[in-house]
Amino acid sequence: MAETETIEVAGYIDRQPVGGFQIRLLLICAAVLFLDGFDTQAIGYVAPALAKEWSLSRAALGPVFSAGLFGLMIGALIFGPLADRIGRKKIIMFSTLAFGIGTLATAFVNDVTALMVIRLLTGLGLGGAMPNAVALTSEFSPHRRRATMVMIMFCGFSVGAALGGLLAAALIPQYGWRAVFIVGGAAPLLLAPVLAWRLPESVRFLALGGRAHGAVADLLGRINPKAAPATTGTQFVVHEPRLEGLPVRHLFSDGRMLPTLLLWVVFFMSLLDLYFLSNWLPTVLNDLGALVSAAALIGSMLQVGGVVGTFALGSVVDRFSFRALALVYVVAVFAVGAIGQLGHSAALVTLAIFAAGFCIVGGQIAANALAATFYPTAVRATGVGWALGIGRVGSIIGPLIGGALMSAKWSTGALFMTAASAALCAALAAFLLSRFVGPGGASSASQTSSFDAKLQAAPRT
Repeated sequence: MAETETIEVAGYIDRQPVGGFQIRLLLICAAVLFLDGFDTQAIGYVAPALAKEWSLSRAALGPVFSAGLFGLMIGALIFGPLADRIGRKKIIMFSTLAFGIGTLATAFVNDVTALMVIRLLTGLGLGGAMPNAVALTSEFSPHRRRATMVMIMFCGFSVGAALGGLLAAALIPQYGWRAVFIVGGAAPLLLAPVLAWRLPESVRFLALGGRAHGAVADLLGRINPKAAPATTGTQFVVHEPRLEGLPVRHLFSDGRMLPTLLLWVVFFMSLLDLYFLSNWLPTVLNDLGALVSAAALIGSMLQVGGVVGTFALGSVVDRFSFRALALVYVVAVFAVGAIGQLGHSAALVTLAIFAAGFCIVGGQIAANALAATFYPTAVRATGVGWALGIGRVGSIIGPLIGGALMSAKWSTGALFMTAASAALCAALAAFLLSRFVGPGGASSASQTSSFDAKLQAAPRT
């Protein structure tokens, strides 16, 4: 009888160079998040034109912003755990179709109530796509480059969000605000067949389930065709527990409780800040005298800075983990505060917004990557999804705080000092996380458990 070979999937991937298959996967997931970012941020860019057409006050748009973000929260909380049960690919495909249909429908609404309902439903799809794209990219990446690859992939969101501002500036004067949603809705519907054809299921998810050994062998062979494992007589395993039962409760077991709570604080404060800025920057700039098109263009620098920050921070985060993240948020405190002091100088405020995007958007993308490296395969989508879901509570509160403070006639300087305080809270939480989480992303407790497991499995003399 032929001897069966056993291959540990994570270790196999870690030993391989990053190849064409992984880059193509990264680009496909980046395309999903590109459209996710475009559709998420489009409402903020069209807000001044929409408010003018419907004769709405600035504060009346706060609930519209928050309705979409509430849908994002529910989508992340539901579809993260569901993907850990049925797979990443199915949820990414469904989510892309859902937010494409919802965004297209947004172009045809005629009152605030209908707009809130449509944005809520669209948010469900937008919220489901993000954690699963992060998890899928992470699970095909070698450990030494995992945070970098996830962050590069997540640049798709920032590029899409920034393009939303550029496209809004071009389309609104010529065709009106509805054209932005027609473009943003049609593109995901065109991408869905490509996902069905080219997007693979997570190789670690398949191996952890102990099934589809042929599919696992095929996927590993695509990572490095020169070292493809045999399709017969090979057993594929993942040295991680399957963690039966409700996935969410495992976020608090095996020493993960305190890091999970601190991670939620980082996401909550970071996304509060991000959506405070992204939703209200065009409106605040317009109130300060900038034309609608100019306000959208300058506001898009937040996401442009985020793209630059993501590429600049990737290798640093892979090496220094949450210590680097804490420092990034400290710098964000000064960049966000500066926006409120420089609002009457187009050049200086553009630079401050770029710096804020570098730190806030880049920091949030780094936090997404670090969350994916922290949790095991069985609850990775759940861990990322729930961190994003809790963060979405902050993203809902952020626009509401902005609307309330603007209604109360707070000065521009006071508005952005409030936003800077959220960045300070994120910095403190990230610093505390660095005390509990090792450089590789795993918690001290998890590393100890892994060592103990290897010790118990070692042959005894």
